[in-house]
Amino acid sequence: MSMSEQEIKAMGLPRYTGIPTFMRTPYREAAAGLDIALVGVPYDGGVTNRPGARHGPREVRNQSSLMRTINQATGVCPYELCTVADVGDAVVERPFQLEGAHQEIEGYYKELAATGAIPLSVGGDHSISLPILRVLARERPVGLIQIDAHCDTGDDYLGSRFHHGAPFSRAVDEGLLDPKRCVQIGIRGGINSRDQWAFSYEHGMRVIQIHEAHEMGLDAVIAEARRVIGDGPTYFTFDIDGIDPAYAPGTGTPEIGGFTALEAQLLVRGMRGANLIGADVVEVSPPFDPSGITALTGATIMFEMLCILAEAVAARKR
Repeated sequence: MSMSEQEIKAMGLPRYTGIPTFMRTPYREAAAGLDIALVGVPYDGGVTNRPGARHGPREVRNQSSLMRTINQATGVCPYELCTVADVGDAVVERPFQLEGAHQEIEGYYKELAATGAIPLSVGGDHSISLPILRVLARERPVGLIQIDAHCDTGDDYLGSRFHHGAPFSRAVDEGLLDPKRCVQIGIRGGINSRDQWAFSYEHGMRVIQIHEAHEMGLDAVIAEARRVIGDGPTYFTFDIDGIDPAYAPGTGTPEIGGFTALEAQLLVRGMRGANLIGADVVEVSPPFDPSGITALTGATIMFEMLCILAEAVAARKR
């Protein structure tokens, strides 16, 4: 089921009008009847350094008013393929309790999953991917495409194993991810321990550090990612710090030497045809970027992900 012509036409009104929703899609209080649900997760209780990603969904919504309906590069109009709406936020009522907050987020996504809608989420810090995966991968381990400056497969930090630097080690531990179908792209920056990301290597995850990606070239990186994930169900997570802070300074743990905004778009487009079951964009921290460029970049990546997610959903319906 696609969106109505009237709904799509309404998205072409002047972009400074109306109440901001993700991509100016209709707002729905519930996801019933939707193919894809756009969800905000305003939670950053798992950050290890700079906070502020709790404000990400609201500002990404605002900047996403600049998005149009058709991807000029690929010709895809996701709204012609699927019914899409903004269903609001997964609100955490007790944000000071990290593991309890994750349980609240998990509960929200259980209700969403019961409707059959596929989630495209905006965080929030990267720890939110774990409770989402607890729902989407509850029946079998899934693959993972991760664009990021960090593997996020750490362990205990300051007394917690559930912070934003460890969601994917916990997801493997819980049987949610098949580590041999996980690819982590763009990894870089200094480390405090030589074995900081040992979990990724020891469990067979494919780590493509940024210098290797540069040597390989984008086409080869995309081909390698597609080889790793295969045809099985796969979750796509995009940490905005995968992009160089010259393009996305508003994030909690910036690392120079990252992908350009265009390279990031090309990487997402390169995953067209993957069997995607959900996706997220995380770690946009508006307080560290008064210009709004990071939120605009996040909204743009979100639109690129929406395009390939809509194609995946439409392909399964066929």
